[in-house]
Amino acid sequence: MAIDLRSFILDVPNFPKPGIVFKDITPVVQSASAFNFVIDELAAWAGPKKPGIIAGIESRGFLFAAGLARELRLGLTVIRKKGKLPRECVGVQAPNEYAVEYFEMHRDAVAPGQRVLIIDDLIATGSSSTSAIDLVKKLAGEVVGFGAVVELSFLRGMENIARAHPGVEVHALVRF
Repeated sequence: MAIDLRSFILDVPNFPKPGIVFKDITPVVQSASAFNFVIDELAAWAGPKKPGIIAGIESRGFLFAAGLARELRLGLTVIRKKGKLPRECVGVQAPNEYAVEYFEMHRDAVAPGQRVLIIDDLIATGSSSTSAIDLVKKLAGEVVGFGAVVELSFLRGMENIARAHPGVEVHALVRF
């Protein structure tokens, strides 16, 4: 059964700062039917890529990455902001629409050559997505895809990711 995900995504004007219209995906995860639809759709796309592990990007990406990992019977690894992980980490600069941040993963989060599928909630300019792919590659993982629930196509994120990582397929369920 198809679901109109757009009806579950709310616009919040002037958040996190004036002039920004934030896409709130909270109603997607509050609805059992919408959340399960998202996981089913991501699983149908991701399964044939035969990932060995799912990587979720902090923080809303964790919601969908965990559900997808469970559906595909895989483990989950996390990409977090600097200073959030307790053991030895590898990091990259991760500029986004609002600030320059840093992403980190535990040094042993991805095995060399492991097939990794990265999940986030939203693709905007693609800079965070590109940084996450850079980080997995820095750990010698093979990125087999990057999936998201929402793409803000007017910010050209998918084009920016394709330019930085032409071999990585990018997929989003809803485009605004």
